[in-house]
Amino acid sequence: MERARAGDEQAFGELVGPHRRELQVHCYRILGSALDAEDALQETLLAAWQGLAGFEGRSSLRVWLFQIATRRCLNALRSASRRPAVAWPPPGVVGLPEPTRIDEVTWLEPYPDVLLAGLADAAPGPEARYEAREAISVAFVTALQLLPPRQRAVLILRDVLGFRASEAAGILDCTEESVTSALKRARAALRFQHASAAGPPPPGSAQERDLVQRFTQAYEAGDVDRVVALLTEDAWLIMPPVPLRYQGREVAARFMAATAFRPGRSARLVPTRANGQPAFGLYVRDPQSGVARANGLIVLALAGGQVSVLTGFLDNSTLPLFGLPRTLPD
Repeated sequence: MERARAGDEQAFGELVGPHRRELQVHCYRILGSALDAEDALQETLLAAWQGLAGFEGRSSLRVWLFQIATRRCLNALRSASRRPAVAWPPPGVVGLPEPTRIDEVTWLEPYPDVLLAGLADAAPGPEARYEAREAISVAFVTALQLLPPRQRAVLILRDVLGFRASEAAGILDCTEESVTSALKRARAALRFQHASAAGPPPPGSAQERDLVQRFTQAYEAGDVDRVVALLTEDAWLIMPPVPLRYQGREVAARFMAATAFRPGRSARLVPTRANGQPAFGLYVRDPQSGVARANGLIVLALAGGQVSVLTGFLDNSTLPLFGLPRTLPD
């Protein structure tokens, strides 16, 4: 600490290094964007470096860093410009079924698992209500984005990270009563259910590998029936930020036949992981150029040996975070 306060950058790096990844994930949960989370992390570290002389040690260094990061994220939400609208449906798509539900439009990006390795908050505080794996899932982060920013921050600090009410109040510069009230409202409004009895298989398990292989083979073959057979009866198809949601095998089959598996369209899948879940880079073959072009990412939520939610991210901007190229030789 003394060396860092004296301007030793290496010493500062040793101080904040153990907290970098959990701070970035914290920013991601609040902002819903992996790219914005990286920007917020860099702003947090710069502010900490510049303000280290004023750190009086009345809280732990970790709490102080979370205070800076949380406030940076809330400021970013207040000043965020409108996201560009996503063109939907894509050219050439006709005959779409009626959506099961229309949600509020939320901006959401997938988060690469490679950035979760060694995550410090894998063992959250004793007051946490959510396990680390559940609290990074696409479903949970999506649900967070529908909460008002301050309620979102309170719920993450208390129920995900397990900070005490007094610590959360210090981070947000408010009273414990205010934190308790915001947490109560956030819990009541959160549209998220804990995993069902048929939870996902362990990451990397034989059951997960088998399901991923069968999904890949069916999808690349353009076989709607085989893909749908891997879904649960009440599976959801979602495409943030497009606000249309489709539920059930029958409507999923009609939707896929009109979009992913329409005549003349052929795809390749490149396996990866996102949000603690199996994922794929999606590439659509271009027979004229001889390449397959990136068309977003697919993330699977699993329930036992089936897919309970298929999320299609239509934006390619996060591909570099996954080490995925824009094109593949076909």
